[in-house]
Amino acid sequence: MNVLTADEARRMQLRAQGLLGSGGRDGGVPGLLERLGAVQLDTISVLARSHELIPYARLGPVGRATVEKAYWGDKPRAFEYWAHAASILPISEWPSFAFRRRAFVERGWRWHKVPEGVCDEIRARLADGPITTKDLGGAKAGADWWQWSDHKIGIEWLWDIGEVVCVRRVGWRRVYDLAERVVPPHLLDQDLDDAACLTRLVRRAGEALAVATRADLADYYRVKQDQVDAVIEATGLVPVQVEGWKQPAWADPEALATPPRGRHVTTLLSPFDSLVWDRARASRVFGFDHRLEAYVPKDKRIHGYFAMPLLAGGRLLGRVDPAREATTLIARQVTLEPWATTPARQESTLEALRTALWRAAAWVGCDSVRVERINPSGMGRGLDLTPPA
Repeated sequence: MNVLTADEARRMQLRAQGLLGSGGRDGGVPGLLERLGAVQLDTISVLARSHELIPYARLGPVGRATVEKAYWGDKPRAFEYWAHAASILPISEWPSFAFRRRAFVERGWRWHKVPEGVCDEIRARLADGPITTKDLGGAKAGADWWQWSDHKIGIEWLWDIGEVVCVRRVGWRRVYDLAERVVPPHLLDQDLDDAACLTRLVRRAGEALAVATRADLADYYRVKQDQVDAVIEATGLVPVQVEGWKQPAWADPEALATPPRGRHVTTLLSPFDSLVWDRARASRVFGFDHRLEAYVPKDKRIHGYFAMPLLAGGRLLGRVDPAREATTLIARQVTLEPWATTPARQESTLEALRTALWRAAAWVGCDSVRVERINPSGMGRGLDLTPPA
């Protein structure tokens, strides 16, 4: 059995996630989506929406229009479905989610019982072309999920079971179309059984993470751990031991074959980035306790509304809670990890922070940067916020 140090496992995961070495830029946004296997969506938009921040972290200042076209375009390369929450997925993985679509059919509902007859009405409307819930005339602006109209319940159900596909979003509304019009026939006609679906997805998770525990593999596409157990041997992933990890692990054999090399990315990460979306994995691999506080009452937040992890040198140095005011990017709060603020590391940490802030500012069209608060407070005295050369 291969034995890896924790540092080797961390670097392998960074490379697999496109954040170490030049390979993370290959193929632009479509290549990134193919390597990650899933890009999580979220309604929150601070500097940008999460599905835009994820390519930015790996590719640099790629334009938003370029990102959207790469995901959707005239002939979609991707579709939206339930993976690690609602996610953008490569269209090639349509067959892999047949097990989940069947599970919805067997259950008969997701969050709401489907009103009788409404799906037939929606199918008739879809015959004329793609639609949104607004087109159906049943959308409730700002409504929570439990206040959905009958038409919203119906169209979401058809999406759950795969009769319709979300082909893009407009004004953050899903645009739905018939699967038979969107999914290439050679993919639509594949009818994988549950074991084949799970084998593909667990293997995909292993490739996207390079090194992973059973729980990591299950979390990536939100399958059950006993489902991972049932297919792990068929995936081609190989057992490894990682020093300091309590749980057994598996690795992508291709990732094992070549040691990670190259330049580390310095960037701010979306809290929904696949590098950190699993809190237990981020803690084990990076020693970083990551938690989104957007839904925490303001007076109980520690790091801020949308604290973005600061990645530099292959380490998570801290968090930045950003905002924009006209053409100024504001760091409302910067919280640095104690180990990153020691005298030996202070200078490099502050330089990484400056670089990440200015890169983000340039990407969103800001020409100045301001830091309102930094923890530990003494670090602020050494912070140079002039633009890097």
